[in-house]
Amino acid sequence: MPNRDYHQERRDYQFAQLNRDSLKSDPFEQFSHWMEAAIEQKICDPTAMSVSSVDAEGQPHSRIVLLKAFDRNGFVFYTHYDSAKGHQFDDNDKVALLFFWPDMDRQIRIEGRIEKISAEQSEAYFQSRPRDSQLAAFISKQSQVVPDRTTLENNMMKASEQYDQQTIPHPEHWGGYRILAHNFEFWQGRPNRLHDRFRYQKVQNETEQAWSIDRLAP
Repeated sequence: MPNRDYHQERRDYQFAQLNRDSLKSDPFEQFSHWMEAAIEQKICDPTAMSVSSVDAEGQPHSRIVLLKAFDRNGFVFYTHYDSAKGHQFDDNDKVALLFFWPDMDRQIRIEGRIEKISAEQSEAYFQSRPRDSQLAAFISKQSQVVPDRTTLENNMMKASEQYDQQTIPHPEHWGGYRILAHNFEFWQGRPNRLHDRFRYQKVQNETEQAWSIDRLAP
């Protein structure tokens, strides 16, 4: 393999600026504002997010999943509970999310803890999915070794025949997770690497939960 040098791979960031006066006081409102802007800009896969977890040996792992819902209770996505990441969530409920929209020179970092949503919510979403997506979730033993692609396709075909003209049952091993956030960072790329970064941290007072907001050095 030839040696590759990427030191000169760079560009300047000119899309927008971010200042304290323009920020929402609530990070969920700020997130919604940026997400809607990304959708309006027709960003490819704006709901794609990296989810990072840590296994029992302290090894971090990251993967891309799709955000399916959010509100002040948290950020929801769906996956297999018996996958590698599902076991990591069982060992350590501290996780991090990252949204990256290069066309807008924006990142959003979110940290918090993860929990399962109710089985009723998971089943309701499962039944709303396209049938082939239901079948794929039903037959897949996510993260386990399979001998070849043909095995997956044959298992899919068998399940399709088994449940022809029938409702595909919601598998117990598949469902939703919710990330309960306590830390946000909104990152706006700026020229000369003088990026705008603002961090929201949850603070607790006697009457309500609030958020502190700080500008961070780039």
